[in-house]
Amino acid sequence: MGILILVHELGHFLVAKVSGVKVLKFSLGFGPKVIGRQIGETEYMLSAFPLGGYVKMLGEEAGEELDEADKERAFNQQSVTKRILIVLAGPLFNVFLTYIIFTSVLSMGLPVNVPVLSNILPVIDEVQEGYPASEAGLKAGDVVVKIGNKRIDTWFDMVNIVVKNPGRKLDFVVKRDGKLLNLRIIPQSVDEVDPAGTKVVIGRIGVKKLGGGFFESIQSDSVLDAPVKGVVATYKMGFFVVDSIKMLITRQVSLKNISGPVTILQESGKAASAGLLTYFMFMALLSVNLGVLNLLPVPILDGGHIFMFLIEGIKGKPLSEKTIAITQKIGLALILLLMVFALYNDFVRIFSGNSTS
Repeated sequence: MGILILVHELGHFLVAKVSGVKVLKFSLGFGPKVIGRQIGETEYMLSAFPLGGYVKMLGEEAGEELDEADKERAFNQQSVTKRILIVLAGPLFNVFLTYIIFTSVLSMGLPVNVPVLSNILPVIDEVQEGYPASEAGLKAGDVVVKIGNKRIDTWFDMVNIVVKNPGRKLDFVVKRDGKLLNLRIIPQSVDEVDPAGTKVVIGRIGVKKLGGGFFESIQSDSVLDAPVKGVVATYKMGFFVVDSIKMLITRQVSLKNISGPVTILQESGKAASAGLLTYFMFMALLSVNLGVLNLLPVPILDGGHIFMFLIEGIKGKPLSEKTIAITQKIGLALILLLMVFALYNDFVRIFSGNSTS
C-alpha cells in the first residue's frame, strides 16, 4: 500500500511542481508527523496513520491567506485546466504503475490474465441432459440468486456449495425472465482424486459455463510487442473495475463483496508468500483499482475535485466556499461510511470463517 500511495501522491506532486505551484508538504500517511525533513520549500514527512497520504499545496485550503509574492504560485490561482491536470495526475500515475507491471511481465514472455466479468457471474450457459440440474428444471439463461440462505454472486460461489454437498438436497432460487423460481436439486455424487492423490466424493449437477473461461489471457509475441499488449491489458483491467463498480451500484453483485484494509492485508500477505510475480500482479490490480475509484465524482476524492473544477469552468467563476465545504463534508461522510462498511465485511468474513484461504 505504501508503494501505491507513494506513486499516487508523486503524480500530484510532480505535476504541481511542473505547473509552478508551491508544494508545502509531501506526506505518506495521515495524522501526526513521525519523521520529516525540509528540503527546499517542501517538507517531506512520514505520518502516523499509513492508510493514505497527501500533498499540501499553497492556496489549496479555503480562506487561506496568501503573501503577494507567492500568490501567483498558489493552487487556487491556477487555471481550471492546470488544477484538473494536477488532480488527475494521481489516479493516472496509479494506472501507469499497473501498465509498467503488466508490460514487464509480458516482456518476460508471461501472460497477464484479466477476469471476464460476464463469465464470472452465476448465469447458466448450458444444462447437460441426464444430470440433476436438467431433471430439476434448470435451464440455460437462468441466473442463480440463492442456494439455501446464501446469496450467490459468482459462479464460484455456486460451484463451492454444490461440490461440498453430494447427495444433499439444495434449494436453488433462480431468476428466469425477470421472475424468481424455486428449484430443489440434489447434486450427484462423483468420485474424484484431489491434487494430493486422495480419493474424494464431490457433488455435480451438470451445468457449464461457455465462452472460453473466466480469464482472458493476454500475451506478447516479443519484447517490442509487450508495451502495446501492456496497454491492452491495462485497459481491460481498468474496465473490469468499472464494470464491477456498476454491478455493485445496480446490486447485481452483493455489497458484501466490498473489502477493507484487513482483507487487503491478508491477500497482500498471501500474494507475497506466493512469490514476487504474484505479489506484483496483486499490486497492479490494487493500483488500477485505486486509480479508477479515485476518479469517481465523489466530493473529497480526486474525481469530485475534477467535477467541481469542470462546473467552475462552465460557470466562469469558482463555487462558493460554503458550497465546497458542504460537499466536502458529504464526501467525507460517504467515504467514512464506506470504510466502516468495508471493515464490517472484513470482520464478518474472519469470524464466520469465510475469509479466503
